[in-house]
Amino acid sequence: VSPWDIALCATGTAVAGENALVLAVLFYTPSLRAPMFLLIGSLALADLLAGLGLVANFAVRYLLRPPSEAAELAAAGLLLAAFSASVCSLLAITVDRYLSLYNALTYHSERTLGFTCAMVLLMWLLCLGVGLLPLLGWNCLRDQSACSILRPVTKDNAAVLAVTFLLLFALMMQLYLQICKIAFRHAQQIAVQHQFIATAQATSTRKGLSTLSLILGTFALCWIPFAIYSLVADSSYPAVYTYSLALPATCNSLINPIIYAFRNPDIQKSLWLACCGCIPSTFSSRPRTSSDV
Repeated sequence: VSPWDIALCATGTAVAGENALVLAVLFYTPSLRAPMFLLIGSLALADLLAGLGLVANFAVRYLLRPPSEAAELAAAGLLLAAFSASVCSLLAITVDRYLSLYNALTYHSERTLGFTCAMVLLMWLLCLGVGLLPLLGWNCLRDQSACSILRPVTKDNAAVLAVTFLLLFALMMQLYLQICKIAFRHAQQIAVQHQFIATAQATSTRKGLSTLSLILGTFALCWIPFAIYSLVADSSYPAVYTYSLALPATCNSLINPIIYAFRNPDIQKSLWLACCGCIPSTFSSRPRTSSDV
């Protein structure tokens, strides 16, 4: 058994457990029914399935005897669908944050829960279609020379997925830059209206920049090296290179709940209530502002 596969399986187990906790909090807390929390739930569900896909891939490779091509393709399809839904959910959260600032006056009337549910359902159908591609014949099991590092995905299909991912990341980066500009403008307007001193505005600006850096930096460090490598490499490259880049990419699903869920004050309150039945007196009840990008 490869230690890299054991590490991926262990990471998948941790990812599944962590995101299952997020889904449980969202499901059992009636107050967390806003569109924003629905998108966080979609991200948690995608990462949960990604974790289960890593465990299933390990089981198919080492525990299933005799080996089954259908099981291998199904496990690969689950990983493709789950990670596609994870990236698309991150993009949806980015778009939602942008609209909440750009159309602040009409956002709550336009972004209804029903509209968000419809968009999330459409996104999941698209990602499930991507996951079905290996089972529909888009695989290299009959021609090993056409395999990419993402076996059983072919080299051409892996290149398409990598280019699509890089384009989505570029779109996310552009949206977050716009979010940052709008947040800074709002912070300046608030500072002028309330005659805040310059240090208060500087603190708000630094917080926005740190949050923006955390979101984009984490996503880029986890996924960009693996995406570029899958674009240029093929199955003839040493497997250790693929493993060493795939493991950080899967760890992104371990970090997502920390960035998008556990840092949210409402989810923090629900977790404290579920764990100990109380909210600490030191817990900050300050509402989020436009600077909290």
